[in-house]
Amino acid sequence: MSRQTTKIGLMFAGTLISAHAQWLNYPAAGTPRTRGGKPNLSAKAPRAANGRPDLSGVWLTEYSAPGENGFNASLNYAVVPGDDPGTFSKYVLNILADFKPEESPIRPEAAEILRTRFPAQNPSAHCLPHSVARADIHSYAPFKIVQTPGLMVFLYEIDGTHRQVYTDGRKLPKDPQPSWLGYSVGRWEGDTLVIDTAGFNDKSWLDSAGHPHSEALHIEERFHRRDFGHMDLALTVDDPKMYTKPFSIKVTEVLQADSDILENICLEDERDLAHLPSR
Repeated sequence: MSRQTTKIGLMFAGTLISAHAQWLNYPAAGTPRTRGGKPNLSAKAPRAANGRPDLSGVWLTEYSAPGENGFNASLNYAVVPGDDPGTFSKYVLNILADFKPEESPIRPEAAEILRTRFPAQNPSAHCLPHSVARADIHSYAPFKIVQTPGLMVFLYEIDGTHRQVYTDGRKLPKDPQPSWLGYSVGRWEGDTLVIDTAGFNDKSWLDSAGHPHSEALHIEERFHRRDFGHMDLALTVDDPKMYTKPFSIKVTEVLQADSDILENICLEDERDLAHLPSR
């Protein structure tokens, strides 16, 4: 068992959630349905009153086929019913999963930071935010989009975190106070919502393995709702201080129809941190 795989397994031991709905199976108005009454996820994507695609809803990153992400099945202590890290998107385990080790764009200084990180240093273990891109691509808790003219709000079940994306034409701040989730502005390119986010602090991790970023991080997200129940997300990470070139990943977000996000208070009955090794 590799040290890196062990570390990833321990990351999930304290963050897994076993339920995905406060109002489970409550029929949402406007949801297209099959003859049997189930949500028709392949129906036409909805549009808002202004004609733009409506991205509103509760979304969860599509699961990988069992074993596809390379998770070590022997780490069974990190598995609970309904939340198996072996089925999570490969990018939440390793955001550079598409690269061969010798082709990785990580800079030596970033690789050294990654090498020296340990589970107890994981911000999530201290109830700190997942931030972006990690919050968009994990498969063990959903997020909710609330769309209004000029503003979109992302509500993340993990930690009860929220993010505001302004679509009213404003630009990113020139000298922002660094923050966990940065500052986000969005624009439409046809039926694709493009979100630019910058102004991050350097405290969050890009994935559960601990890939670092600097305050120079810039992230572009491209959301395209291709039908009622599926939304494509292309996400580009650009951090010239930590990586030799920008790199992109693609995931599918699946609508959690007739569902909602749960209240999640990280410190409530927290008992995991004491069991995480400090090194």
